[in-house]
Amino acid sequence: MFDIELAVSKLPTFPGVYLMKDMDNKIIYIGKAVNLKNRVSQYFNKNNTNKSIKVIKLVQNIVSFEYIVTNTEVEALVLECNLIKKYNPKYNIRLKDDKHYPYIKIDLSQDYPVVQVVRKVKKDNAQYFGPYTDGHAMWELVEIIKKTWKLRTCTKNLSRIPQRECLNFHIQQCSAPCINNISEVEYKEILDEVIIFLKGNYKQIIKSIEAQMKIEADNMNFEKAAQLRDQMRSILKIEQKQIADNKSTDNQDIIAFAKDDKDTLVQIYFVRNGKLLGREHFMFRDDTDIPLILRNFIVQFYDKTTFIPKEVIIEQEPFEAELLEEYLTNKKGTRVHLRLPKKGIKYNLLELAKKNAQLTFSAQTHQKKHHQTKIALEQLETALGIDVTRIEAYDISNTSGVQSVGGMVVFENGVPKKSDYRKFKIQTIQGINDYASMQEVVRRRIKNNTPLPNVMFIDGGKGQVNAVQHVLNEQSINIPVCGMVKDNKHRTNGLFYNGKLVDMQKEAFKLITTIQDEVHRFSIEYHKLLRKQTQFNSVLDDIVGIGKKRKQDLLRHFKSIDNIKNANLEELQQIPNLPKDVALNIFNYFRDEGV
Repeated sequence: MFDIELAVSKLPTFPGVYLMKDMDNKIIYIGKAVNLKNRVSQYFNKNNTNKSIKVIKLVQNIVSFEYIVTNTEVEALVLECNLIKKYNPKYNIRLKDDKHYPYIKIDLSQDYPVVQVVRKVKKDNAQYFGPYTDGHAMWELVEIIKKTWKLRTCTKNLSRIPQRECLNFHIQQCSAPCINNISEVEYKEILDEVIIFLKGNYKQIIKSIEAQMKIEADNMNFEKAAQLRDQMRSILKIEQKQIADNKSTDNQDIIAFAKDDKDTLVQIYFVRNGKLLGREHFMFRDDTDIPLILRNFIVQFYDKTTFIPKEVIIEQEPFEAELLEEYLTNKKGTRVHLRLPKKGIKYNLLELAKKNAQLTFSAQTHQKKHHQTKIALEQLETALGIDVTRIEAYDISNTSGVQSVGGMVVFENGVPKKSDYRKFKIQTIQGINDYASMQEVVRRRIKNNTPLPNVMFIDGGKGQVNAVQHVLNEQSINIPVCGMVKDNKHRTNGLFYNGKLVDMQKEAFKLITTIQDEVHRFSIEYHKLLRKQTQFNSVLDDIVGIGKKRKQDLLRHFKSIDNIKNANLEELQQIPNLPKDVALNIFNYFRDEGV
């Protein structure tokens, strides 16, 4: 089951496109965002009372969602458009009319070419710049061109010279060729600058605007300075090179992957006629090497698909790469290449696919673990008949009764809460006595005055449970106590509660195993640390000139007693503030005593 709240919390803050799905897994809405986490969370924010009726109805039908990360917001807009055309979602009413994004057109066949905004590109003598997916920013750009270069935007017939100039001339937004205020040569020179600018060479205009901003700010004209700042931002926003809508007309599949030691996710980007139309991912259990995974996946995937592109872009060479190319070529009927790009647009697309593969894999893994934990808690609560929101687990660790310690780990909602873990060095018990040691640990835990758990899990069976229950009864504390029982191979065997082993379903049993393994790890690591420190201290105590601080200095420098034992005299003398005679004592001790 898809957990929307969890999925929203794991969303990245990158720009991208999100796809909302209903109970039939059908895409019902596609949107773009400059920040995926912020935008998607707005849909599910219960405190947001400004939702339209359409959004309210949309949210009521959302069961799950997925997303695609892009490099820029403009790229996300282009990708959003392409995906809406492909899926035709129910709630994307405004974008389903298939309107074309606007272009800026300059008709070079005219004597004084006009800067126009058009929606269709024709095969004529004009130059077209675009498409501009952000209409507001595009109109800002047109305004900048008018104000900076004063090109005309009207469609008047200049062969009929009017009696007087238009308003744009008086507000310094037109050079007024209509009254012969500028020659064709001068106008052409200005036009060349505009064309260079529209092609992306806009550093000069940015520098000019920045200079104007400074002048206006120095003159205390902050409103004008702010307008110039917004104009500059519009330029930077519009003039971005797009990966999602590049000039290539190639058909390509881009394959990226993400994996851990158990699961693998393979993600395919489908590029058609140079446009990124969508993606698909497959997650499966496979812990083999990537080259073999790729080889098996490519064979299975293209055996079923009806279309094979001319290029399949991959990040690693698959096993039997030449054989795969031959296989794909035979199926397609024309040459198919496997490409491993190292730079350029194909490499950029591959990197984008890799980023999305890793994000999708992380989201899927979190969803899977969260779902399993949720089921485990439900199964555990049903089996025990108690609340298991906060579980504290305890274990005792020692070696023949020496350096006995206790460890406490905490699981809240089935997840470790390591900030609440606690270590206990046994103080009142000598020798091997796990029951009494466990009682000491629980007594000290209760004295901490921190909130008590819903249930205590004790490493052990009936004896350990009874020992802890006795301490709780002393304090008149009513907390359920369960024993985590192990088999003769020291593996989790079940949970002892109310005098018997409780039947456990799969996910609950896995959670108990995780808790028991974690408290054992935590306790034994503390015990090993104390034992190591004791061994270190006991050996060095016999050396003349070694006190507590020098023991610490030696351990900090050499890391272990074995390294000190094997050090030569020169290495010992390199320790700061260690007298040469003491270094000699250490050296001679390990040689003379044969320790």
